[in-house]
Amino acid sequence: MKKIIYTLLFLVFSNSLWATFIYLPMSHDNQKNHLKAYGIVYYALQNGLKAKWLLNYDGGAFLIENNEDVERECKIRGVSYQIVSDAKSQIILEGISSPSKNQEAVLLEKAPKIAVYSPKDKMPWDDAVTMVLTYAEIPFDVIYDEEVLNDKLLLYEWLHLHHEDFTGQYGRFYGAYRTAPWYIQQKKEAEALASKLGYTKVSVEKGEVAKKIRNYVVGGGFMFAMCSATDSFDIALAADGVDICESMFDGDPSEPNYQSKIDFTKTFAFKDFELVRNPTTYEFSSIDMTTKRRINKETDYFTLKEFSAKWDQVPTMLTQNHTQLVKGFMGQTTSFDRSTIKSTVMILGDSKMNGEARYIHGVKGKGMFTFYGGHDPEDYQHRVGDPKTELDLHPTSPGYRLILNNVLFPAAKKKKQKT
Repeated sequence: MKKIIYTLLFLVFSNSLWATFIYLPMSHDNQKNHLKAYGIVYYALQNGLKAKWLLNYDGGAFLIENNEDVERECKIRGVSYQIVSDAKSQIILEGISSPSKNQEAVLLEKAPKIAVYSPKDKMPWDDAVTMVLTYAEIPFDVIYDEEVLNDKLLLYEWLHLHHEDFTGQYGRFYGAYRTAPWYIQQKKEAEALASKLGYTKVSVEKGEVAKKIRNYVVGGGFMFAMCSATDSFDIALAADGVDICESMFDGDPSEPNYQSKIDFTKTFAFKDFELVRNPTTYEFSSIDMTTKRRINKETDYFTLKEFSAKWDQVPTMLTQNHTQLVKGFMGQTTSFDRSTIKSTVMILGDSKMNGEARYIHGVKGKGMFTFYGGHDPEDYQHRVGDPKTELDLHPTSPGYRLILNNVLFPAAKKKKQKT
């Protein structure tokens, strides 16, 4: 009888040892759906479970407190996982902690509350972040100018900027699309919203929105922007109080010599840029490299930089991937001219052969921001009216992984950066 009891106790004890953590590999060969794996981690945090992000280990793997619901979600969502014992997890963590290895285990504490800044009538496929959050099953709220101006940003830890034009020039689409019904309608709606909010010009209203977002970041928020939301945001801040819009945008001419009145001290990332004066040109300034690129689609890749996982955890988290070489993609703002990037901004990914930065990060006040050039990581040259990207066809996309790194890093308990 005693032998049976001891055997049962041993089996129970052994089972507790061998089913303590859920391990999500994130390397190229071991994970079949990298994008949905982020959703699993978010789901676990949302349900009060603990998780660790294993930086530079197995492609940036995750270790989650064992839970039947999480395991079931892995199966439903098609995410590769393993059940590992406490003993094995300790061996992994001890190896990672070695001073000789550029690895670190970062505790993820709380699922960040996410806001996507976007017009309410935009289709999900108009924005890569909206698409990948939906695909990964990570919840978010859509907010726009009214919510921002009413200080609703304080409810969120993470904010994504839709491919917006914060300068009030309607995306610089005037040259090619001024007679298109969608352009006329969007301009009409923007003017109506500005009027409703008490502004006589869209450019002034958008400028106030940009300043509210600036204050949100300075106060401790995390901001992520892609494509034209990157440079137009900084331009709006630098041109605060200066009329840079021509009459087809705001009803009156721009003010004389406005370039000389641009204040680069007000921007997040960019300096010394020249604004494009011709209103029919589909470009804001010299920040963007789109028209200056001399690179073929077949060779268009950028390289992720390597950082110290133990000392520079934020940039290390932001660059976790199963490959260091990421396929390039274009947008209204494709990439950033390195000569226009402030020295205080970190370049996370760049193409040295073309002298451009693709992925940058910085600190502003108590908060942080990340700018990512291009429109859609799996649609090389997305054009108006193109069909949506089906992420079921790209579940291991390195370019989309970079977006999701930004979603999760606010959940981490971070050390002070050394660089």
